[in-house]
Amino acid sequence: MTQPGTTTTMRRALRREVPSTVGLLADEDDFAAMRRYDTFTFDDHPTYLHQVEGLLKALSAQGGHTTVTLFDPEEYEEYCEETGIDPDRPASRSRYTAELAATGARVPYTGQPMTTLVPTLIDTAVRRATWEYATTLLADTGDCATCGEDIGRAAFDQASRLLMRLLEAAGPGTHHVVCSVPADDEQLLAILQALCDDDGPARLDSSEAAEFVTVLAVGIARESPGGVVMRTTNPGARDRLHGWRLTQGTLLPLTEAEVFNAYCTDARTGEPLAPEPGVDYRAGFPLAPER
Repeated sequence: MTQPGTTTTMRRALRREVPSTVGLLADEDDFAAMRRYDTFTFDDHPTYLHQVEGLLKALSAQGGHTTVTLFDPEEYEEYCEETGIDPDRPASRSRYTAELAATGARVPYTGQPMTTLVPTLIDTAVRRATWEYATTLLADTGDCATCGEDIGRAAFDQASRLLMRLLEAAGPGTHHVVCSVPADDEQLLAILQALCDDDGPARLDSSEAAEFVTVLAVGIARESPGGVVMRTTNPGARDRLHGWRLTQGTLLPLTEAEVFNAYCTDARTGEPLAPEPGVDYRAGFPLAPER
């Protein structure tokens, strides 16, 4: 016969095996939208964030894995209409959050404060939305009328090779790379950080790499006038800024003056900006030919 103390211990052990997901209303507008539901009992956003942080700490103290996902009131309302459930029930919000755990943008909770967690979560959601939109654009490019090749797939492969050639040519250091490509009424932006040593392949996050390559591929497939900029950091040295123009499926180096103008001009107003101290503005370097 199992003793009560043993049963409690086993249940606690099992609880540590169960992952938890918390849906977070990251901004005031989303919070205000949820207040129309009687079962949502919070009165102000700061108090809500404080209580969520307490919940996250309690879950973390139990030893399980906890993730935080972005709770979108508009998407939640649509989800309830599609599934036929009552949006004014905690169980419905829990069910929606469970769906987000599998399909939505999320970040692991590791004890970080809300001032760090909230911006990180928003950034992750924006990056995911950009990647999904870019993926849709690639899928819509269709096949080449001449050769029948899948244009999106070919562009993705070309973008992958360009990124590898770029990192190989960059040399040692920590490289912060940004790709910008216009698409219809918005600007697609992807950011990648890579660590390169004297030997061996570049070390980078696979998700960031996929997002970066997809955005670059959109520019290639749609023949958009995109660009790539790179900031390289090495210990004891000044940072270096380089830039390239996306033209006809490849990256052509910008001149030093073009790199300087790109970084030292306000994109919104066109007014000049002061150069950043401790930074060298350099021309983009040529990439090795494809092998």
